[in-house]
Amino acid sequence: MLKSKTFVKKTRSGGVIKVVREHYLRDDIWCGSEACSECKQDSTVLQTDASIESSLCSYPHYLLPDSNVVLHQIDVLEHPVIQNVIILQTVVQEVRHRSAPVYKRLKDILHEKEKHFYTFTNEHRRETFVEREPGESANDRNDRAIRVAAKWYSQHLNTAETQAEGLKVVLLTNDQGNKQKAEEGGLLVFKCEEYIKSLIANPELVDLLALSNDDKNEITSSKVLYPEHLPLSRVQAGIKSGSYLQGTFRASRDNYLEATVFVQGEGDTSTEVILQGLQHLNRAVHQDVVAVQLLPREQWVAPSSVVMQDEGAGKDDGVEEDEEEKVPKVSIAESSRKPTGKVVGIIKRNWRPFCGMLNVSQIKESTRHLFTPADRRIPRIRVETRQSSTLAGQRIMVAIDGWPKDSRYPNGHFVRSLGGAGEKDTEEEVLLLEHDVPHQAFSQAVLSFLPQMPWVITPEDMKQREDLRSLTVCSVDPPGCTDIDDALHCRELENGNLEVGVHIADVSHFIRPGNALDKEAANRGTTVYLCGKRIDMVPELLSSNLCSLRSNVERLAFSCIWEMNNKAEILKTRFTKSVINSKASLTYAEAQMRIDDTSLNDDVTKSLRGLNKLAKIFKRKRIEKGALTLSSLEVRFHIDSETHDPIELQTKELLETNSMVEEFMLLANISVAQKIYDEFSECALLRKHPAPPLSNYDILFKAAKSKNVEIHTDSAKALADSLDVARVDGFPYFNTLLRILATRCMMQAVYFCSGMDSDFHHYGLASPIYTHFTSPIRRYADIIVHRLLAVAIGADSTYPDLMDKHKQSVLCNNLNYRHKMSQYAQRASVAFHTQLFFKNRGILNEEGYVLFVRKNAIIVLIPKFGLEGTVFFDSKDKAAPCVVFDEEGPTLTVEQHTFHIFDKVKVTISLDASNIQHQKIRMSLVHPVIPGVSVPASDAEPQAKKLKVDR
Repeated sequence: MLKSKTFVKKTRSGGVIKVVREHYLRDDIWCGSEACSECKQDSTVLQTDASIESSLCSYPHYLLPDSNVVLHQIDVLEHPVIQNVIILQTVVQEVRHRSAPVYKRLKDILHEKEKHFYTFTNEHRRETFVEREPGESANDRNDRAIRVAAKWYSQHLNTAETQAEGLKVVLLTNDQGNKQKAEEGGLLVFKCEEYIKSLIANPELVDLLALSNDDKNEITSSKVLYPEHLPLSRVQAGIKSGSYLQGTFRASRDNYLEATVFVQGEGDTSTEVILQGLQHLNRAVHQDVVAVQLLPREQWVAPSSVVMQDEGAGKDDGVEEDEEEKVPKVSIAESSRKPTGKVVGIIKRNWRPFCGMLNVSQIKESTRHLFTPADRRIPRIRVETRQSSTLAGQRIMVAIDGWPKDSRYPNGHFVRSLGGAGEKDTEEEVLLLEHDVPHQAFSQAVLSFLPQMPWVITPEDMKQREDLRSLTVCSVDPPGCTDIDDALHCRELENGNLEVGVHIADVSHFIRPGNALDKEAANRGTTVYLCGKRIDMVPELLSSNLCSLRSNVERLAFSCIWEMNNKAEILKTRFTKSVINSKASLTYAEAQMRIDDTSLNDDVTKSLRGLNKLAKIFKRKRIEKGALTLSSLEVRFHIDSETHDPIELQTKELLETNSMVEEFMLLANISVAQKIYDEFSECALLRKHPAPPLSNYDILFKAAKSKNVEIHTDSAKALADSLDVARVDGFPYFNTLLRILATRCMMQAVYFCSGMDSDFHHYGLASPIYTHFTSPIRRYADIIVHRLLAVAIGADSTYPDLMDKHKQSVLCNNLNYRHKMSQYAQRASVAFHTQLFFKNRGILNEEGYVLFVRKNAIIVLIPKFGLEGTVFFDSKDKAAPCVVFDEEGPTLTVEQHTFHIFDKVKVTISLDASNIQHQKIRMSLVHPVIPGVSVPASDAEPQAKKLKVDR
């Protein structure tokens, strides 16, 4: 049966075209139930014995949820107890349209065989298809289609051919109108909440229910605490007229009463709008897309330097902001004021399930509790649970359901428990979830695209590649590295010149465009390195075996080979797919020892010495051009082989061989970037590092000025030159501290598509063009670059997505996001292992330096451990000594002592485990001694920035 719909449509050019849409209806779309013998189906999903212990439904039954139940109660549907569920095509389409995250979760459930979820294509079955009636809304039509399908199922399963007596279909809906019409039509229908509460054998399911509007009204108070959000229509009109600005809400980690909204302008320009105070934050949550209204200029403020955290026991909803929750007012210079505004509407919520811990209510037998997220930027959440005694002391996940204007905190529901707080596996799971790192096991669909073992290089492979197995190639990596991306060689040619080769694992040979393996790698974007653990971007068979350029095995590579003279001047460059056989897999220390040991003169050592000599010349030339040499402290843990706990912590020492490898990776990346841009000017995947705005350097200028040192930032070269000569007599560590501060001033390097941008410059490397080619095992960007280069040299064929600049740009956005979250996850892992390290160390006294000065705190760097800590000077007691902050310095005077940036101090370091969720490294001031000052616990963490040249 064929239904068709004809309509006319206006084109962009002003023409009119006639569109005919055909919709085919069939009689042979099966019901999916094994109880049915009428449908001649090859396989079934829904079971005959569909029994679950329910006080409402004592008979076997299938569940048929409507769209809103799937959208809002997906946590319930994911529970193992919920089985034998019919998901209509109408519901799938509406969920896909309204929420991509829920749609993905629904698809995952549908693929789980043990859940017995069946997709019924009701839109193409003749008896269940419904046409939209005149004047009927799309939503009402969909509700009617769901009721029609539920009625058909009920009648179909009650025919004489059905083998299960009493099998029924239960429609689940939270829409009162839909429920009433279903009851009038003789359907068996319940609200989702009443059905879940009827499952007497599984009371834990009640905690998974997202709150309905009735529940939300019941929880909130009568007092309005926040302004009403404007409707979306008014928000959109205001943005169009310029009355409101649209941007991403970013809450502060240090001050829960402050946030910033980043408003994207034309090109790369953006404006930051400051929000201060709960009413101006107006129920926005970190990463929401919001509409803000600028306040009059006389009400603009400067970013607060006060560190404030919402750590009270949970104030009542009725507490007024005027009494408790305002940022302290201070006099500020006009030049320090920034655009300031307030949230007037929410354009898009970016809520996700949050990890954290339950603060059990002090009221006996209360089911309402406060949940404190692990991420300090997320507000506490009210949840209702009957499992509080079980969940106390556990890490759990909670989802936000809504945030009424008369509730101090948002309302949410319990999702699942992750395990005991403080346990290593639990904390690792939390940091991966909190940083959105995909870490599930690779699916069978992904693994099916791996090569069959045993794998060998075939004669066909050899025909298409250059045979470089005879070259003295070696790799140099950190100790314990198994995913070896790169190897090098250097040899003297007959004409007296040198041949240098960078050989990169040919991952794109194994991962072909568009298959499940490729899609998974593209989604993950990068390998994530935690302390003692690695979350691979590609399956281990590739990352640690077939692609890894291990010694004494033949491997496929993509080689970049230069001919250069002894002055490191490049004469020729060529690229080729190759086969190599590495002669040695060395650590940086082993390679350094070979170079330094004059008694060694083998081919590998000679190659290393040649590479090292050239690398020094390349580095000198780069620095002369203005490349920055910044600084940061990166720590390394020595892990106990049995307990896997850190037993020693030390800052990493960088050797000449680190720099040697780095220089040739940079050279390869620049050479490849130029090649792929020359061939594909519109769709080359490149990497840029924007120059920081002048305001970023404020703290660097102030720090340098405090020691009578001049810093110039007109260009990267000017900054590099002034850093090189920045010295203070009797203070040898000054230059390192200055470079650490300079690192904090830098912008983030990002991937971009050449056809979507005009600024290619890499500020930190002082290079006009750059990309990533040298680490395809651990970075998906490099795989795309390999594919572009292969097409450019005729070694592989292209495909449509590779040449589509818009799709490349979308891919770059995901890669930038994954790269950023990977860095944050790594830092969180280092912070957790630092806490483990100090757990059994007692109290240590260490010297450090003041890195930043705040209004009520100093931030101290401990070079020995690469650790930063905030030492607070809160003066809540009226008798406490005076604390005075001078923004111009900046300086902080406590009693008679004034703290400046880079002052040397001595602190005690210990672990404060009084708050199991937010355990802290406690820092207390030992020297200088300030009488009468009680210094509370500080937050301490390993340095946020790491020294990594962008290679």
